[in-house]
Amino acid sequence: MNWLRNSLIGGIVVVLFLLFIRWGEFQEKQHAQSAVNTDQTTISSSSTPAAQIPELPQVTTPAAINEIPTVPEESSESDVPAQSPPKRVYSQLITVVTDNVEVVIDTEGGDIVKVALLDYDAKLNEPDPFILLNRTNSHTYIAQSGLIGANGIDGKQRPVYKVDATAFELREGEDSLSIDLKFNNADANIIKRYTFNRGTHLIDLEYLVTNKSDANWKANLFGQIKRDSYEPPSDSGIGVKPFLGGAITTPEKNYHKISFDDLDDESLKSESKGGWVAMIQHYFISAWIPDADKKNFYNLRKSGEDFYLLGFTSESTTIAPHTTGNLKAAFYVGPKKIRNLEQISPYLYLTIDFGWLWMIAKPLYFALNYIYDFVGNWGIAIILLTFCIKLLFLYPSAMSYRSMAKMRKVQPLMQDLKERYGDDRQKMSAETMKLYKKEGVNPLGGCLPVLLQMPVFIALYWTLMESVELRHSPFFFWIHDLSVRDPFYILPPIMGATMWIQQKLNPTPPDPMQAKIMQMMPIFFTALFMMFPAGLVLYWVVNNSLSITQQYLITRQIEKAG
Repeated sequence: MNWLRNSLIGGIVVVLFLLFIRWGEFQEKQHAQSAVNTDQTTISSSSTPAAQIPELPQVTTPAAINEIPTVPEESSESDVPAQSPPKRVYSQLITVVTDNVEVVIDTEGGDIVKVALLDYDAKLNEPDPFILLNRTNSHTYIAQSGLIGANGIDGKQRPVYKVDATAFELREGEDSLSIDLKFNNADANIIKRYTFNRGTHLIDLEYLVTNKSDANWKANLFGQIKRDSYEPPSDSGIGVKPFLGGAITTPEKNYHKISFDDLDDESLKSESKGGWVAMIQHYFISAWIPDADKKNFYNLRKSGEDFYLLGFTSESTTIAPHTTGNLKAAFYVGPKKIRNLEQISPYLYLTIDFGWLWMIAKPLYFALNYIYDFVGNWGIAIILLTFCIKLLFLYPSAMSYRSMAKMRKVQPLMQDLKERYGDDRQKMSAETMKLYKKEGVNPLGGCLPVLLQMPVFIALYWTLMESVELRHSPFFFWIHDLSVRDPFYILPPIMGATMWIQQKLNPTPPDPMQAKIMQMMPIFFTALFMMFPAGLVLYWVVNNSLSITQQYLITRQIEKAG
């Protein structure tokens, strides 16, 4: 009755695991619902004179009231002159709609305070767009930029720009749309221009400065991402938690990521020509890309109790009297797609974190995308990729399966040796080795396919987890999103069944305890794979099915030959 007891124990473990899964789903839904119920209206300061309020949202910590960066010493030539109290000016919000983004800009500072990605839904089968940046009562994630230094206009008080309209739209037939924010003072006429281009999530920023004075006009351009520590819900499965935090490229490291916990302990400063600084979360990033021809000073730091500032300050720009000059940068806000990021800035594509097996994961990513271009279904692309991987390992797998088939063939002889020399371990070992040598059996040969496939399995896990292309991508029937776990838990039991069939084709371990452990493995892996993305489980089901077919044919061939 041991088998009945083991089966009951296994069943209880599976039931408890399923209850744990359901509890986790309930907690995630409660967390997500709580976030939805929170006021998501973008904060506007239009009812208050902009000159009398600090940067929104208000931070009560005295040291963090002014979060505008200071001019780096290397490029500072004079102190910021004292400015007279500004007049009472009211700010307002500007809405810009293109083919793939809806952006809200606050005329106070000209900051981007909301970005909705129109080509990505917030939830599966729901029309609401995914909101990446936003400034609300409960969450702050915005992109700030301005001019500081000798003639800079950003300081404790932000400038309030004038605009010709409050709503702009990229119409059919137009390839680009420019939004001009205007500000004039005694020194210069300044236009802060955002340019939106069709088919891209990259926003160009340019300051056009006309120096009206008889002296040189000097200032530094800064850009920074301001975000709190709010962590959006994720359903990427068990094992690896998607990274949330900052990243930067430096002369020493092409890709250096820094978590919020790291910034709690210490700020990060760097300087380089060109470069970029980014905020990373699952599938999406926002990044400032300053002028590649200028020296830029980067500063990633914590401000106040729960705000993080990731930004750059460019070297000083000088504009001669009565001439016009410009300062420029770019801001990317959108999905992590390798081809797009490679074209924007060197090493920005590394924000797609494939883990330590990136040298395997990256080719898998390109192969998966290449196959998808032909078949148009990510599930079929995964199946065909599995065939390609299996073909690559066809020869070593065949060697391994031949070894296991020979092990099955000599098991009766092994049992005979056990009966004859069971009490003499030394003699038993010597006779066993003679038998292996005579029959050409390698007892370790069966481990080869598993060892070869594990790096590919881990790399494919990272590939599927980091591929925004799979987000909300359906397969067939009940699987509507390959990037999350099977909603009805149908694929994991199928995977467990294929694993059980494979075990039946393998030789039974001589140790009874080891044999029992191996019998429990399909149950354990079935429960484990219930938490994996459906795309990864699909790969494993197809891979096991191909392995069963290959192993069965080889086993029959050897048994007939013997």
